[in-house]
Amino acid sequence: MVMAWGMFSWHDLGPLIRVEQHLNSTTNLSIIADQVHPIMLMVYPNGDDFFQQDNMQCHDACIVQEWFQEHEGDFTLLRWPSQSPDLNPIEHLWDEVKRAIRQLLPQPSNLTELDSAIHQAWCHIPRITFQHLVESMPRRITAVLKAKGGPTKY
Repeated sequence: MVMAWGMFSWHDLGPLIRVEQHLNSTTNLSIIADQVHPIMLMVYPNGDDFFQQDNMQCHDACIVQEWFQEHEGDFTLLRWPSQSPDLNPIEHLWDEVKRAIRQLLPQPSNLTELDSAIHQAWCHIPRITFQHLVESMPRRITAVLKAKGGPTKY
C-alpha cells in the first residue's frame, strides 16, 4: 500500500508527500509544520487564507491543535464535522488520481511503479478541476446544512 498526503488551493496543487509510516498525530504535525506551513507563508504571506482538514484523530490531536493555535496568525484553520466527505473536496482529487491510474496500461506492478503513477496522476490534474472544487464550497456547505448532515449530491 502507498499512502500519500496532498493539498491544494484555488491557485495550484500543493506537494504530494509520501507517508512512509502510518499517519499519526506526530507524522501529521511534521507534514504540516515542515511542508504546509512554509508553502502557506509563501503563497499567502498576509495570512489571508484558510486551511481545511477533516477531524481524523491525527488531525485533531492536542499537539496538532496546539501548533495551529501557536500559528493562528499565519492562516485560519477551518473546523468542520468529522466524517463529512461531502465537505471534503480533496476526496474528489483522489478520485481523479484513482481514475487516471485505472486507465494505465500496463497497470503498475509494484509499489515503486504505483508511487510513480500516483505522482504522475497528481501532477496532471487540470487546474480547472481544483478551481471548481474550491468554488463549490459555498454550495457544498449549503447542501449539507439543507440535508441536516445527511448525504448530498457531493
